[in-house]
Amino acid sequence: MQFVEIDSDMAGQRIDNFLRNQLKALPKSMVYRIVRKGEVRVNKKRVKAEYKLQAGDLVRIPPVTIPQEEENPGLSTKLNKVAELEDCIIFEDEHMLILNKPSGTAVHGGSGLKFGAIEALRALRPQARFLELVHRIDRDTSGILLVAKKRSACATFKHSFARRQYRSITLLL
Repeated sequence: MQFVEIDSDMAGQRIDNFLRNQLKALPKSMVYRIVRKGEVRVNKKRVKAEYKLQAGDLVRIPPVTIPQEEENPGLSTKLNKVAELEDCIIFEDEHMLILNKPSGTAVHGGSGLKFGAIEALRALRPQARFLELVHRIDRDTSGILLVAKKRSACATFKHSFARRQYRSITLLL
């Protein structure tokens, strides 16, 4: 049994998203199942997947068996991409990381891809508790990618983009 006390950086997110972040290798369906069955508790009480965590909440995470993936023949290719992305980081501080994403690299896995820039950055920065994309750019597009290193920074950046305090410019060559 694992217990996690929610701090201000983790507060405000839904319990299902929190668990998906904590139990990255666990399929989404299993995350919802352990919440629905009451195996996950917040402050010793059952919660629904929509519950928003608050600072000071104590989350009980049950021991779970994570399904083993078959041996991945493309692992060395993924490791090479991770190493290449290290050279693409152009700025980093305690709030953000700015990456010059090369063309041909997806920003995140999905639609048949299990690996993208955000997964590579998480592999490069395992000590970073929170790494989240602020925006996305197409797989075949090279360009600057802003990654938040704190939940509060992510919310601030996304809010600024929404209010058009920042803007993105696309140049076609």
